[in-house]
Order: sequence, then C-alpha cells, then structure tokens
Amino acid sequence: DEDPESSFMCLLKKKEEVRCLEKLLAEKKEALRERMEVIAEQWRDLRARRAQLKAYMESSEETVQENKMLQRQALRKTNRDREKNIKREEELLRAKRELEALREKHQKLRQKLPKYFMFKRYLEDVVENSQFRDIEEITSFYKTLLRSRKELLQSQKWHKELTEKAKVHLEQYRAEKEAEMLQCKNDLVQLKQCLDQARSDVPLWEDRWADIQNKATKKATKLRVLEMAIQNLFQ
Repeated sequence: DEDPESSFMCLLKKKEEVRCLEKLLAEKKEALRERMEVIAEQWRDLRARRAQLKAYMESSEETVQENKMLQRQALRKTNRDREKNIKREEELLRAKRELEALREKHQKLRQKLPKYFMFKRYLEDVVENSQFRDIEEITSFYKTLLRSRKELLQSQKWHKELTEKAKVHLEQYRAEKEAEMLQCKNDLVQLKQCLDQARSDVPLWEDRWADIQNKATKKATKLRVLEMAIQNLFQ
C-alpha cells in the first residue's frame, strides 16, 4: 500500500548507501592491503634486522671470548713477568749482598796487606836463593805439600781406624776362644773325674767278674755232673 515513488526513492537511497558502503569497503580493503604490505615490509625489515642482530651478537660473542682469552693470556703474562721481576729483584739483592761481602773482604785483605808485605819479600829472597822460578811455584809446591799431608793424615786415620777395628775383632775372638778353652777345661776336668771314677770302679768290677766266672764254672761242673747222672740213669 506504500507509494511507489517513495519506495523507488528509498531503493535509490539504499543503492546509494550500498555504493557508498562498497566504495568505503573498497577503500578500507585498499588501505588494509597497503597496511598489510607495509606490515610485510616491516616484517621483512625486522627479520633482516634480527638476522643482522644475531650475526652481530655472534660476532660480538666471539669478540668477547677472544677478549677474555686475550685478557687471560695478558694476566698470565703479567703474572709471569711479575714472578720474573721478583726473582730478578731477589737475585739482584743477593748479588748486592755478595758484592758487599766481597767488598768487605777486599777491604779486610787490603788492611792486612801491609802486614804480609814482609812475607812477600821473604818469598822473593827464597826464589833468588832456591831452585824455584817464582812465588807462584812456591805456593803451588806448598799446596801440593798440604794436599799430600792431608792425604797422609787421612791414610793414617784410615789405618788407625782399621787397627782399632782389628783390635776390637781380636779382643772379641780372644774372648770367644778363652770362653771355649774354659769350657774345654771344664769338660776335661769332668772327663778326668769320670776316668778316675771308672779306674776306681775297675777292681770292684774285676772282683765281680771273677766271682761271676767262678759261679759259672761251678754251675758248668754241676751241669756236667747232672748230664752224666742223667746219662747213667738212661743207661
């Protein structure tokens, strides 16, 4: 029952709204497509940046590891250098002490030198009046004499030690043999006592033996008499 003209106008209006909506939708789609392309481009950039960041992190990690290794090597080298410096300082201090001791010794020798100057003159006189050619030969001969004397003393000491050991062994052997001789003497005394006892028992045993022989003879005689009596009886 509605008015056709008004219905037609409503239809046109609706179509116009639909076209506007389609245009708006197309614009929205185009904007969305452009936005998606921008997002895709940003995503590709993000991936590329992530790959670059990963490569940079890996290279940085390698660099950090290398730096740590270089730091450790530098620390070890520093420690070795420090130890070497400490040893060198100790050696230098020891050398300074030795040098100071040598200086003191040299000073003492220089102080003693005037006292021994007369001995040098004496040795020079000895060289002039002997077969030695110089003072060094005299000192060498003197050192040889000292070495020979030391060897002689050592040899005497060695012979003395051997003699003492031989005396100790001889005393031990003598004590052992005296103990053996005393034991042999005691055994000999006991054997002589046994021999004397045996000799004193010989007459008694000889009397007993004679008595035994007499008894045996008598028994043999009786036996023969009995045998003859028995034989006569049988006959």
